[in-house]
Amino acid sequence: MKRLWTRAWIARHVAMVVLVAGFLALGWWQISRAASGNTLSWAYAVEWPIFAGFVVFVWWREVRHTLRGPEAAGPERADPPDGVVAAAPSPGTPAVRRPVRVARVPAAPPAGSDDADLAAYNHYLTWLNANPGARPGDYPG
Repeated sequence: MKRLWTRAWIARHVAMVVLVAGFLALGWWQISRAASGNTLSWAYAVEWPIFAGFVVFVWWREVRHTLRGPEAAGPERADPPDGVVAAAPSPGTPAVRRPVRVARVPAAPPAGSDDADLAAYNHYLTWLNANPGARPGDYPG
């Protein structure tokens, strides 16, 4: 519990109390305006308490995260993503290191694919690039 009574945490506690009190006061103010005939204030009267609830949610989540400590943060090393080769850790090195990137070779098109359509489309794109002012309907092919 001593972790929650540092200078930074005392500032967070005070900020949470001030924000929640302010948001609830603004909600009450909007209710009084709505009762006076301002119909738009009904939406704000609902919105301000939601903001107060969000502040309490974030504060509570941070308190729980601090009380759990760093050991509950998860495993030290996760499995590397596809295409990344993880080097074996040596003694005295940090647990998180820069991954080694492996070059990927583009796959060849599958056998039996319709290359005539692809060639026609590439020809169309080449023609469009060679004629910058032309419209797609001007294409002679």
